[in-house]
Amino acid sequence: MNKAVILVGGPSRATRFRPLSMHLPQPLFPVGGKPIIWHQIKALSVVKDLREIILIGFFEDFVFRSFLDKCQEEFPEITFKYLREYSQLGTAGGFFHFRDQILRGNPKNIFMLYTDICCSFPLNDLLAQHERHGRLGTIMVTKVQRSSARLYGCVVVDYETKLAAHYVEKPETYVSDMASTGVFVFHQDIFRFMAQIMDRRASEFEHQRANERAYGRNDDADDANDVNRLRLEQDVLRQMAADKKLSAFLCPGFWRQIKSAASAVPANALYLQKALKENSSFLASSKPDGPEIVGAVYIHPSAQVHPTARLGPNVSIHARAVIGPGVRVNDSIVLDNVHIKDNAAVLHSIAGWDSRIGSWGRVEGSPVTSSDDIDEVTHAGVKVNSICILGEDVHVKDEVFIRNSIVLPHKDLASNKHNEVIM
Repeated sequence: MNKAVILVGGPSRATRFRPLSMHLPQPLFPVGGKPIIWHQIKALSVVKDLREIILIGFFEDFVFRSFLDKCQEEFPEITFKYLREYSQLGTAGGFFHFRDQILRGNPKNIFMLYTDICCSFPLNDLLAQHERHGRLGTIMVTKVQRSSARLYGCVVVDYETKLAAHYVEKPETYVSDMASTGVFVFHQDIFRFMAQIMDRRASEFEHQRANERAYGRNDDADDANDVNRLRLEQDVLRQMAADKKLSAFLCPGFWRQIKSAASAVPANALYLQKALKENSSFLASSKPDGPEIVGAVYIHPSAQVHPTARLGPNVSIHARAVIGPGVRVNDSIVLDNVHIKDNAAVLHSIAGWDSRIGSWGRVEGSPVTSSDDIDEVTHAGVKVNSICILGEDVHVKDEVFIRNSIVLPHKDLASNKHNEVIM
């Protein structure tokens, strides 16, 4: 039997995803027509002998309840559970803290995934290599541009043995162009390995505390907090690589991070393109009496799209959206209850929930052209050329042009805006 753990973070950890995370948690934001975390669950659902998926995070218990109920109906052969962390224990601290519940049923292998990634998720291939090499854990890596490698956890890989010989988290100088994807699979003995690390750190902290007391300093509260914190990258993966207990699996498909709100649009395109290659009935197609569909387009069944509209490529239209005559939407996400009036254009943008775009209005951002682009929407408080984002309940008046801007919720825009953050 196998299990999976998805680390979903918490409300204070998605600040770069604002203003979209002001309405709902980042893991539940829709890309490719489905919540970000759904794509991970869908990929895990086809892993052999996988029986349980556990979410660990800081959100209130009710946040994922409805979503997990729907997942239970869609994937009845898998058990779903949410476990809440009540204190900051580090990226691996919650995983270690809930080890008894994770080990219940005696799973052989345990997947661990970060939620803020978009990927083709070749998890069965990852598991096959992990079991073939028999090491304690396997990390999935992807090749990135040398110039941006310092932004990731870097892995030095022995390609003959598939050994991860060295791991460095966001190195200051170039180490490797193989980056961690945030997808791992561990043997159940990973918890013994983590326990050894925690015991060793506890001894070190006790020795440090004794020295501080000898010099008249005592800060037990901070030490107690630190000794219980466990970081996956710096504390666990680095030690596993040093002990030659970590394998590396090269991801053969697509991968990118979903850190900022701007990164949701290219992630949306990747998932829609994947569905198009699989000839999924999930996508819309052109009909003689319907709108013109170009490339990969998702339209929710409750959305209303005028036959003269032109959608695509890489467009998601969500529940109860209304797309008027002559509207053009390209490379964008249109969320629930958005109304786009006659002859308006939405390009490289996200139109937030309950927003309105007037006749001949234009909402346009700049495309993200590379998976290694830095998905920042602001730098030093200034808006940069990137995706255009309308927060919840934003009203763009007729013939108004909003370009490369971020608009916070509940705003009325009656004049043109360019490269602005509108508070």
